[in-house]
Amino acid sequence: MFLTKTVILKIKKPDNDLVETMQKYSDGMNYVSNILFDNGKPMGAMKLQKIVYSHLRENLGLKSQMSCNIPRQVAGCYKTLNKDKKTKWQQVEFAPTSMTFSYKRDFTIDENTVKITTNNGRKAYSILKYNHATQYFDGSWKYQASKLALHNDGNYYFHLSIEKEIPDKSITDASTFMGVDVGINYLAVASTTDKKCKFFAGGEIKNLRNHYKSMRARLQSKGTLSAKRKLKYFSGKEQRLMRDVNHKISKAIVKFALENEVSVISLEDLTGIRTSTINKISKRNRYTHSSWAYRQLQTFIEYKAREAEIITHYIDPAFTSQTCNRCNHISKDNRNRLTFRCMKCGYENNADLNGAMNIEHRTRDFRYTLESQGCLSATHTNT
Repeated sequence: MFLTKTVILKIKKPDNDLVETMQKYSDGMNYVSNILFDNGKPMGAMKLQKIVYSHLRENLGLKSQMSCNIPRQVAGCYKTLNKDKKTKWQQVEFAPTSMTFSYKRDFTIDENTVKITTNNGRKAYSILKYNHATQYFDGSWKYQASKLALHNDGNYYFHLSIEKEIPDKSITDASTFMGVDVGINYLAVASTTDKKCKFFAGGEIKNLRNHYKSMRARLQSKGTLSAKRKLKYFSGKEQRLMRDVNHKISKAIVKFALENEVSVISLEDLTGIRTSTINKISKRNRYTHSSWAYRQLQTFIEYKAREAEIITHYIDPAFTSQTCNRCNHISKDNRNRLTFRCMKCGYENNADLNGAMNIEHRTRDFRYTLESQGCLSATHTNT
């Protein structure tokens, strides 16, 4: 199994060569985008490259590897666009804010310096030294195609993509499990096989996002250019806030798992949860429900767990919030907001904790089912 990460490193002193190369790269992306849009449907990267390569090299003066990277990027972008059935075929416009480099072909890197191919040749740029990034230059990681990006703060950052092979682990070898229920009142609730639990409160974040929601409503009612600029600013600030919170929560969840020697972290498969439940939510609460970054938090938990050599497993979320963890009785009446009380056996608990316990229990059952099926297969083979 491979562990992949992106390490963001700040370029200390970008120069005009870097800025001009990024602009030309963007010009190349838009030229290729125009060709592909006129084609009316997605096109393979190699076929597209044959059409545009000479123009990128001779007319725009781009380097050879860049002229290969651009059609691959644009082809991939339109392929993704075409997969979304809700999105109409449209021309994609690229701003001069990022460009892709291939390791060794047009960039090399060490702990202090990244050497990048510009239109004026290969140039060395110092990168800000981060203590947390030192581990990624110890020789155990492989460098992949990476990006240079212009961030909203006006600085240039190198997004270094890295990969490392880690031992494969099977859920059938696991002995200790942890279920994690994600939500709004509590961002996450974790429960282990031996009944240890931890709550990650979300009340403060919920209140702050309600504040942003009120400001957004006021600005939208004005409709001025100044109001639109502020809307864009607050939107970015809110997204950064949620991303930072999700990073901190996921880190704490994985730490809790390590402290309790958990082998598997189990999560609910929330694919399509927004569209399937939106009509069940009051109009007043729909924005909070639909914009909450559940999947982002789960993704952060997943890759942090993988780095800690902990397996992540997804289960069907059906009835996890309505099922009694003690007697397995299922009823909508069992849950009343934050309280769970079984209508059959009288079991009481926090509703989110009961959900986390059900997630853990289902995963443990799945592990033993796999093991029993393996035994049956082996017996059948021997006969």
